[in-house]
Amino acid sequence: MTSRSYAEYEAMFDLTELPASVLDCSAGGSSFTAEAAARGVDVVAVDPAYELTMPELVDTVRRSLPVGNDIVEEHEDKFVWHWYGAPERRDEMRLEAADRFLQDIGEAPDRYVAAGLPELPFEDGRFELALCSHLLFTWADTFDRDWHLAALRELIRVTSGEVRVFPLVLQGTGEPVPFLPEVLDELAGVRWEIRKVPYEFQAGADEMLVITHS
Repeated sequence: MTSRSYAEYEAMFDLTELPASVLDCSAGGSSFTAEAAARGVDVVAVDPAYELTMPELVDTVRRSLPVGNDIVEEHEDKFVWHWYGAPERRDEMRLEAADRFLQDIGEAPDRYVAAGLPELPFEDGRFELALCSHLLFTWADTFDRDWHLAALRELIRVTSGEVRVFPLVLQGTGEPVPFLPEVLDELAGVRWEIRKVPYEFQAGADEMLVITHS
């Protein structure tokens, strides 16, 4: 259950300004929802882990903080540090994000919905923008092509404007996702592009998928 900061989201998704309503899907312990809400955005975070009790959630978030470091250490040659500057800065950002998340979910639990792809409990076009970080394509060795297609269609359904997905390579190894072109070819009624972003941590993972309603 990774905790990512608002600054990481800005860079991963090349965000310059936010629309009125945003969905953060598979948000984990990130602080994006708390900070977007503080900016006046109607924002909702979704993650299956939100069904946990508050003590369980605190424990899960705290235990998850070092997990990403294990992946980095296992694939050290596949990561670069020019965006963070140093491992210590990344750890600091993640800890601050976790604290902000835990504070916000305690104070505004309605912003956090226990659910997961490929079925979301929202009406069609509920959000102007949907963000999906480190789930789709990252875990293509766990979730197959059909799951990805269903998940993308569901994100498109609940969004009236754009869906943005980052990154587009396998976690750890950074290998390309073999079925990505097939999945994109099967999306109907939308336009899509793969766009460079000002963020890179996993070497070569510096692109996001942007899907826009036609």
